[in-house]
Amino acid sequence: MPKFTEQFIRKIPKTDLHLHLDGSLRLPTLIEMAKEQRVGLPSYEEAGLNELVFKKRYANLGEYLAGFAYTVGVLQTLENLERAAFELAEDSHKEGVRYIEVRFAPQLHVTHSTEIGNIVRAVFQGLEKAKKHLNATVSKKDMSFEYGIILCAMRRFNRSMSAYYERLLNRGKSSSLRYSYARASLALVKEAVKLRDEGLPIVGFDLAGEEAGYPAIHHKAAFQYAHRHFLRKTVHAGEAYGPESIFQAITECHANRIGHGTFLFSEEAIKLKSIKDKKRYIGLLSEYIANQRITIEVCPTSNLQTIPEFQSLEDHPIQQMVDCGLSVSIGTDNRLVSHTTVTKELMLCARHLALSDSQFRDLVLAGFKRSFFPGSYSEKRAYVRRAINLYDNVTIET
Repeated sequence: MPKFTEQFIRKIPKTDLHLHLDGSLRLPTLIEMAKEQRVGLPSYEEAGLNELVFKKRYANLGEYLAGFAYTVGVLQTLENLERAAFELAEDSHKEGVRYIEVRFAPQLHVTHSTEIGNIVRAVFQGLEKAKKHLNATVSKKDMSFEYGIILCAMRRFNRSMSAYYERLLNRGKSSSLRYSYARASLALVKEAVKLRDEGLPIVGFDLAGEEAGYPAIHHKAAFQYAHRHFLRKTVHAGEAYGPESIFQAITECHANRIGHGTFLFSEEAIKLKSIKDKKRYIGLLSEYIANQRITIEVCPTSNLQTIPEFQSLEDHPIQQMVDCGLSVSIGTDNRLVSHTTVTKELMLCARHLALSDSQFRDLVLAGFKRSFFPGSYSEKRAYVRRAINLYDNVTIET
């Protein structure tokens, strides 16, 4: 019998700090939206989509990402964005998740009749409606449901990805693509700060997309802007590239958290020829991450699905991360694309990792402690304390 049972994991308060809106739709909702919006799908049956698109195993990252053409395709109206956000909050709450940070790239959803501001507001409205509904009755043995929104810039894009990118690239035909990518991320972070200052719970700024050939330093201006305006930063790094990508996210983008960080300890993944002593480089980098309490947002199932050399969680560096004292939180990445929940992710960790009681507790509570909570520091401390007390009470009762 496992030390951390599914019953125990379902009862404890949980978080999801790495949660993509467009990868986490309900499958029936996707089909319904596709029919209404006349978006072509390979199948309009759940079984067919699970066989052809949303698989249990993927050959590579490219196959994993193929489904986003359909999910982003149906999220091109404000109504659908609001509904998707509402349902995501409901689904998370149902499994005992009490705090989520929903991230998405608003520029992917811009049409000829919408703009970034009302796109973000639509997602906010969906989450806020869900929060009010879910918190209407909170028992003394529970805690309130809270959320934050993280806006994602893309490392690279092309005209076919959205009306926003098409207009931007058409206006900047004489500019380099690198310059256009940087312009887009800077424009987005300025909008993020503006919306945050209007009162929306925009808690962070992220950089997602293809790592190889599109380094984070190209978006340094955007992250400097976020840094100067007290907006917290997370960067997808080390997911499909080596430790240098993580180093750059921290040193050039001031990242408070790292998305995935899967190749943090991989000497083989280091590409820079100037790094002679790879072992020492990784040691210094991981020690810096530990000392600065930069949290790694690990998404186990997603990593197993997109990295062919990972046959099981024993091949994943999460155990080494925990043993090195790094701050690690567990996320789903994409609930639909990965067929997962936070409960499933924690069960995977419980079954395949050698975790002590305190290590498992740290893994769960790191999500609360290292969150970009939208309230004041004192409000966050009270919320975290509530989560700690609930976790410990469940431990005593189980």
